[in-house]
Amino acid sequence: MHTMINSLGIFLSIKHLREKILPNKPTRFIVTLLCVFMTAELHGNGVNPVSSFLFQLTQETQTHERLTPRELDGINRTLTVDPVGDVELFVPSEVPGSDTVDVVVHFHGASWLVHQSVSDLRSGTVAAVVNLGSGSGVYHRSFTDPEVFDSLLANIKNELSAIQDRPVQIKNVILTAFSAGHGAVRVILREERHFERIAAVLIMDGMHTSYVPDGTLPAAGGEVDTTHLTAFARFARAAADGRKTFLITHSEIKPETYASTTETADWLLHTLGLQRTPMLRPGPRGMRQLSEAKAGNFAILGFAGDTAPDHIDHFHAMPELLARILK
Repeated sequence: MHTMINSLGIFLSIKHLREKILPNKPTRFIVTLLCVFMTAELHGNGVNPVSSFLFQLTQETQTHERLTPRELDGINRTLTVDPVGDVELFVPSEVPGSDTVDVVVHFHGASWLVHQSVSDLRSGTVAAVVNLGSGSGVYHRSFTDPEVFDSLLANIKNELSAIQDRPVQIKNVILTAFSAGHGAVRVILREERHFERIAAVLIMDGMHTSYVPDGTLPAAGGEVDTTHLTAFARFARAAADGRKTFLITHSEIKPETYASTTETADWLLHTLGLQRTPMLRPGPRGMRQLSEAKAGNFAILGFAGDTAPDHIDHFHAMPELLARILK
């Protein structure tokens, strides 16, 4: 049975490559490429130089599709939360009349895209967006005091109650972050009461950390600093056990001076004793998925690409990614 499944996977990969990605290449070339790709993956390299080579071959099909703003049926409010500043709240039309609501709190990225992603769920989920500038440090520092996140949720709850002119309770809290926004998520999850309250987390190409000694690359003896990763590991274990939901995506970008999202994902997989499954699968906005690791409600998706547009792709894939964790 295992052989049959592998054979089917190889057949589908060949068919997809020949028809969708490399239409001008002979089948023998594609078969050879797949064999090299799978051999390298089986040796535990995860997303490796072969994946990068494959990406170079398929780059002309990376369309980097972009979503655009559209009118949404709902209510927009701007809340001021000290010391965070402005928080952009979107309340879909399905929400008024509900006594309890789920809230997506997003960190870093255009509010309209987050609002559209939540609106597309058609579930009556509310969205609150926090933007604090560049770098994960500013997000981390802003939420180091656990009461700041308490205040954020209280402000959202009060505004929802004012809109409906009656008390409204927040049921499930979902944290999402793109790029630098992960700094807020990691420090929020450190607080026990917040960890218990958060139902799901989505991190889009943003789980970075430093090297130790600081700035020392692995080639020079440096190692990934796991200080900021332990909270993610704990949440990942809870998701793998089915108690939470956690989805992480990463690209192949190498920042050089600090650990990449691939390196941090590899550390997390090693910590949980999980391995990637190599694949060649089309993703949202023309993305190319190269790997996946999954256990329970926890998953890491690896995508091709090492450029700025590839990084932005992850944020524009939010509608599909959010639907995956809240289905």
